Amino acid sequence: MGKSRAEKPAAVVLLSGGVDSATTLAIAVHEGWRCHVLTFYYGQRHGREVEAARHVSESLGAVDHRLLMLPLGEFGGSALTDESIAVPRDRTEQELARGIPPTYVPARNTVFLAFALAFAEVVKADAIYIGVNAIDYSGYPDCRPEYIEAFRRLAALATKRAVEGRGPEIVAPLIAMSKAEIIRTGVRLGVDYSLTVSCYDPDAEGRACGHCDSCRLRQKGFAGAGVPDPTIYSDADEEGEP
Repeated sequence: MGKSRAEKPAAVVLLSGGVDSATTLAIAVHEGWRCHVLTFYYGQRHGREVEAARHVSESLGAVDHRLLMLPLGEFGGSALTDESIAVPRDRTEQELARGIPPTYVPARNTVFLAFALAFAEVVKADAIYIGVNAIDYSGYPDCRPEYIEAFRRLAALATKRAVEGRGPEIVAPLIAMSKAEIIRTGVRLGVDYSLTVSCYDPDAEGRACGHCDSCRLRQKGFAGAGVPDPTIYSDADEEGEP
């Protein structure tokens, strides 16, 4: 007989409402963790992903979902938090693989993981799950294996529980997966991808643009996985196309 929800060990899961973080939550649930979910509204262009995170959290059975408000948008410096900076559109795969795009939010994952580390202390979590990916991604420096390993070392030094020998492991289960592999994994684990939001710059009706880096990586992933993309795009002719 499996453990009851109260008997399962606790994990903190970072959830944005997109494909990667939804799959990460599904993996953590499948692996037997009692999942405490954190979502951040940090001044990004739209709040649809925050609402998506709530639905994903409920659908996958998280025990707790907390939304934290962070003022990263006050710093600007990113196309996701400053509307005067254009979101790149229709970049080629070569362009996606080269350089750091303006959609990079300075130090975002470091800030998120710091909050997750604090929350893990309080709920006595033995793991922190984050859905970073170093294969099909937009070149963000805080999505690389070296970054995760560095934060693991920090986490082992920076908290009371870690010093006492019970610090949380930083788990990045998607880091070496392609987007297609991520989607196939999520489908196997029952993720409802119609609840997720990927677009950096949706229209006023909430429809995905189909042209930003995130939309194009999503489209490529669903096409590669052989799974229909449930996203509603502003241009219906582009739905599901890589």
